[in-house]
Amino acid sequence: MGEEKLETWQIILIIVAVLGYIIGNITLLKYATKFNVKNKLDKQIKNEEVSEEKPEDKQSSKD
Repeated sequence: MGEEKLETWQIILIIVAVLGYIIGNITLLKYATKFNVKNKLDKQIKNEEVSEEKPEDKQSSKD
């Protein structure tokens, strides 16, 4: 059966693509750690809880 072997340039291209993918993901993770997402999420959750607790205040202000 005809076995087709990969040429050297194809192997190098695959290795470079895989390494580029891995390095790109690592740099993205490092970049993402600079953001304080937890604090922003906590503020949004607190604001939503406050607005859910007092829905009649919003209705009375519209009248």
